[in-house]
Amino acid sequence: MQAKRRPYILVAGSGEDTCTPEARCLALELGRELAQRRCIVVTGGLGGVMEAASKGAKEKGGTTVCILPGDNKDLANPFCDIVVATGLGHGRNFVNTNTADAVIVVGGGAGTLSEACFAQLLGKPVVALPASGGIAREIAGRRLDTRRGDCVRVARSPREAVDIVFGELERESLEEVKGS
Repeated sequence: MQAKRRPYILVAGSGEDTCTPEARCLALELGRELAQRRCIVVTGGLGGVMEAASKGAKEKGGTTVCILPGDNKDLANPFCDIVVATGLGHGRNFVNTNTADAVIVVGGGAGTLSEACFAQLLGKPVVALPASGGIAREIAGRRLDTRRGDCVRVARSPREAVDIVFGELERESLEEVKGS
């Protein structure tokens, strides 16, 4: 019997130049929560929210996958275990989202919004932490695509965000079992 694969969760959010102290603190706590739940933390591998989430995961013994926009692996933040240098620029946002089972949004701008939209298009759960500001506040509780019945889920804390993600992934798993 094959062991169950650990969930890959993308933490999408503000880069170094736009990251607020609140978003950084929430991302750090989120990385810790995800590692404690044995998730693989996926980020864009640079600074800001990406670095804080990776650092939090590493503090709790977690594993990080960092998918860079450029082709220089040396630009990854120091908390990256696995570095993927795509050379795709913003196109790497699709790779980030496609790699993940779910997306948690912390702050962010247009790049983060693209990741949330890709996740919706791919049928993956999206959870936002509106207290982190940025695009997370704008999309929390909203439908990003009228073809879908669900909205971006709202979490008041990193722990609640992880609980929501696990609930959504479990629901999807049960639906797959019923469908087979």
